Amino acid sequence: MSCDLNGKVAIITGASSGIGAATAVMFARSGAKLALSGRNEVNLQRTRDECVRVLPAEADQPLLDFIADLCSEADVARLMDTTIQKFGRLDILVNNAGFGELGSIETTSLGQYDRLMNVNVRSAYQLTMLGVPHLIASRGNIVNVSSLCGTRSLPGSLAYSMSKAAMDQMTSCTALELASKGVRVNSVNPAVTVTEFHKRAGMSDDDYAKYLERHKATHPLGRVGDAEDVARAIAFLSSGSASFITGEHLHVDGGRHATCLR
Repeated sequence: MSCDLNGKVAIITGASSGIGAATAVMFARSGAKLALSGRNEVNLQRTRDECVRVLPAEADQPLLDFIADLCSEADVARLMDTTIQKFGRLDILVNNAGFGELGSIETTSLGQYDRLMNVNVRSAYQLTMLGVPHLIASRGNIVNVSSLCGTRSLPGSLAYSMSKAAMDQMTSCTALELASKGVRVNSVNPAVTVTEFHKRAGMSDDDYAKYLERHKATHPLGRVGDAEDVARAIAFLSSGSASFITGEHLHVDGGRHATCLR
């Protein structure tokens, strides 16, 4: 089964680290032309350098890296405009940018709620809205990076889980709305994946190490995921090998979605 993306133009948000960075490198290795966005300039340059390193020898592959705050409507619009100006088309949109904050209904402030919904949902909504005309023209596709928390209820991350449930509905609705126009829309829904995500959500290094060890037992395959696991699923859904798949929420979670809460 091939995930050949040679010559395809892809926007990948949140490409400066974690799943976004791994996806960028995998797409580069497959010959895609990339527009990468992130907020951390140093990390985004590191991703760009790695993409250049793995380029196929014969590839004529320009790269665009764009420092952007996706809560800024102007930045999102510039990302799309600059991509189209540089490449002339858009084939794949990977809405990956997002973050998490821990908290329950008793402890999550409205400020936290607004931040999570703005970054995780509103920015992806705007970028999708701007990208759709170009994706219709190319008969392209969208992959949204959601979470197990979008489809299963877990305590302690209420606003984050709500944002991912909203992204899952955006995936399903836009898949139906755009199917007749030849545009596929899918999501990946990882469970625990080794990135900086949980530390940025407030976990200490020691707590995170214990968290990872504890959650090996909650994933039936006996381990937590890594960013490349998710990147491979994104590459598959973005490729012609998935040409008859749309509206899918693909759990990349070692089987955890099939278990009862532990």
